Amino acid sequence: MVLIFSNRKEAAELAEDETVNQLFKVSKAPAAIWPYSKAYYAWDLLFCSWQIAFDANTMELVDWWIENETKQVCRNISYLLEENWLSLKDVVKTTIYLKKIEDFDKVNEIYKNYFLLKPARSTIEVSKLPKWALIEIEVIAKR
Repeated sequence: MVLIFSNRKEAAELAEDETVNQLFKVSKAPAAIWPYSKAYYAWDLLFCSWQIAFDANTMELVDWWIENETKQVCRNISYLLEENWLSLKDVVKTTIYLKKIEDFDKVNEIYKNYFLLKPARSTIEVSKLPKWALIEIEVIAKR
């Protein structure tokens, strides 16, 4: 769904409306835990905010094993894309943030089973991720 606003003020006023907020509620992917959009269309691109290994039902990390977290992150991305009428095949760019770069090979083994079309990608080691996650991935997809 794409909403078009005549100006930022109109968009901001509508953002306060609970009915409008329900339009953007994601049912399978975890809800946003801070004030940001889970996904945002700009022209024909969908910019998806970071995903960590939250279980949407519990809003807790699945566990602290990189393999399980990677699978859950990829599922969350897939759910988020699905709710925006896209799929993993529409992803053109991914950015992976890893707590430990030593997990790179383990992540690649799982990642390649989800992102079959091999989108452009960056992988970065970071000192800390939200909620102490081991991995975070954000994507850009094209309609």
